[in-house]
This record gives sequence, structure tokens and C-alpha cells, in this order.
Amino acid sequence: CSSLAIGTTTGYRLFSLSSVEQLDQVHESNEIPDVYIVERLFSSSLVVVVSHAKPQQMNVYHFKKGTEICNYSYSSNILSIRLNRQRLVVCLEESIYIHNIKDMKLLKTILDTPPNTTGLCALSINHANSYLAYPGSATSGEIALYDGNTLKTACTIPAHDGPLAALAFNSTGSKLASASEKGTVIRVFSIPGGQKLYEFRRGMKRYVNISSLVFSMDSQFLCASSNTETVHIFKLEHLTDSRPEEPPTWSGYMGKMFQAATNYLPAQVSGMMSQDRAFATVRLDISGQRNICALSTIQKLPRLLVTTSDGHLYIYNLDPQDGGECVLIKNHSLLGSGKMEENKENDLQPPVPQSYAATVARQSTVPSTSTMPGYSEDGGALRGEVIPEHEFATGPVCLDDENEFPPVSI
Repeated sequence: CSSLAIGTTTGYRLFSLSSVEQLDQVHESNEIPDVYIVERLFSSSLVVVVSHAKPQQMNVYHFKKGTEICNYSYSSNILSIRLNRQRLVVCLEESIYIHNIKDMKLLKTILDTPPNTTGLCALSINHANSYLAYPGSATSGEIALYDGNTLKTACTIPAHDGPLAALAFNSTGSKLASASEKGTVIRVFSIPGGQKLYEFRRGMKRYVNISSLVFSMDSQFLCASSNTETVHIFKLEHLTDSRPEEPPTWSGYMGKMFQAATNYLPAQVSGMMSQDRAFATVRLDISGQRNICALSTIQKLPRLLVTTSDGHLYIYNLDPQDGGECVLIKNHSLLGSGKMEENKENDLQPPVPQSYAATVARQSTVPSTSTMPGYSEDGGALRGEVIPEHEFATGPVCLDDENEFPPVSI
């Protein structure tokens, strides 16, 4: 969640998301037109591109050097690509290819997968496990969980009644969120066991197409966006690493009472109690457009980012203590000549409440992104973290130049 990649009719662009006010363009390429897939390996120089001109071909580039590392062609159109520091996954409609990102060798081909017309799949960004999730059925909401490291099936999760529409792992690969085509219920499962941990109800009035599911880096929040104008943020309340020193609250007390009561209630009633409403929301000015969301920490404060298909990036403040309606603080144009489109109400925004800043400062027991092993902004070198030997590329994918590897900045 520290950089943004967009495909356009003329090529692709890469942006850095380190500042609210300024949107820095890292790279722009106009060599390949009509790019519909562009995936960057964290903040490294490796980028994977697929164009409508050659929808069956994947091109892997080192964009800083302006060189092509390799390209692969497949039997049908490429629908999606996922990658972490260990694996590169290519998803076709009825097959999945798993490559070793070190040398781009093909390690495994999963053939005869259920028809997956949208290329729905998710790969854990944590390369230590590299779990892969994809639809296990075209008619029901079954999730197939695959271990990308051992190249073996882990388990099958009966997640929903209807076909799947969205999948997302948390940063450590220990949780998996899912939504069906109905879009009314979002569930979170433990990985690799597949036990249901949380169930959130998005709404019952209308079916929606959920286009984006994403966890915050600390796994405390889960964001869902759809083709409607509302973005929902849910709070995963019962974390195992909850802080005992926090003062008890009325909502927490009532939550424990409800949790205890579910042991004595019929399954249908207790199931409804676990379907919590959204903790925070955003109402977009547009509706019906495809959008992608991210929960990130920018300039030491939690933000909600929404990128829409018409080429805009909206940045909102997220209050992690009180939730509620998120405040729009910036609107960037991604397709302009580099000039940023400012939100007209920027000067009218009140200062950040003290309780909000205090909440952020108080989260000292939550692992920060800078101290999570393998996810530090400087690759861990300045903090003395040991980088395992296998993470340094020895094949054609050489990303340890200019001290940029490990290519992680989240």
C-alpha cells in the first residue's frame, strides 16, 4: 500500500504514496499500449505488464534499467497476476501457473480449475507461506487454498452459498477475507485451517458487486468497496493480541455479553449477532465505477485510499478510535500532466481531533510496518535485520542492485 500502478490506453504509470499532498510519479512507460494488467513487486524495479494487444503474453521488466527480464505466453488470455518475493502467479480462466520469482521458472500448473471468468485469486504478500486462494467452484462460494511454497493443496473452505466475487489475505497470510456475488456478507477465515473468525454484513437492501477487499497492515480493519457509492470499513474486534491495559468500554462489555449469549441461542440467531455493521464508511461522489481501496499509513496517520477507474485517487482520514464517516482530505488526478487536483474543501477541514492522534500514538503494541520482519521500508539494513540468503535473486531477476533489495516498502 505504498505505491500505485495504473494501466492506460497508452501504457502504464507508477506512483509513490508517501505523501498526502503530493503524488510522486515514479515511472511512466508508453512503449506498450492498452495495458490492462500492471503489477509491481512492492517498491522494487520489477513490474509485470499485460496488454490488450497481446493478452496471452506476460512481460516482466526492470523499469529502472529499461530492460525486459523475460516474457511468457500462455494458452489463453491472462486475467490476473499476483506476486510476492517468492512466487509469481498467472491466472487464466481455467488454469493457474505458479512461477519461482527468483528465476521465473514454471514450478506448477494447476489445470482444470473451475471456470473463473474474472481471474479471481489472491496471493499472500508474506512470502514465508505464499498461500494462494482461488474459486473451488463456479456455482458455489467454495475457496480452494493452495500452498505456493510446498506446491500442495492446503484445504477447501465452504465460504458462501453463491459464487465468489472477492478474496484478500492479510499482511501475514494468517487470515483470508471473502465475499460472494451477492455482496451482502463478508467472512474472514483463519489460514491455513479455514475456520470462520468473523462475519460482517454489508447490507441487505440490494445485491452489490464487491470489487475490492483489503486488510489494514495490522489486520485490525477490513475495507470493502463495490459498484455502489458506499465504502465500508469493518473492525476486527476480537484480536488475539488485544491490549489488556485498555480501559473496558460499554460496547466491549456488551460485545462480551452477546458473545457469551451465542452459546445458548439457536445457530441462526447467533449467526446474525456475529454480523457486525460497518465501523466506518465513505460515501463516494461517483457510483457504478470500478474502484480499488487500500488502508495505509501515510505521514504516520491511518488513511483510506480509493482509486477509481476514471483516473482519480481519493485520500480520506480514518479515525481508528471512533470510526464514523471518513473525511476526504485530498483528490489527485492520475491521468493529468502531473498537476494535482486539489479538494476545494481542503482549507475548510478542521484540525485532527486530539483523541484521534492519541489513538494512533497509543498503538505501541501493534507491530509497525517498520519493525515487521521483511517489511521494513529500508529493507531492514538500518535496523540490523537479517535477510535470508534465498531472498537474494541469483537468476535473471536481479533486483539487489542499488541497494534496493529486498524490494519491500509498505
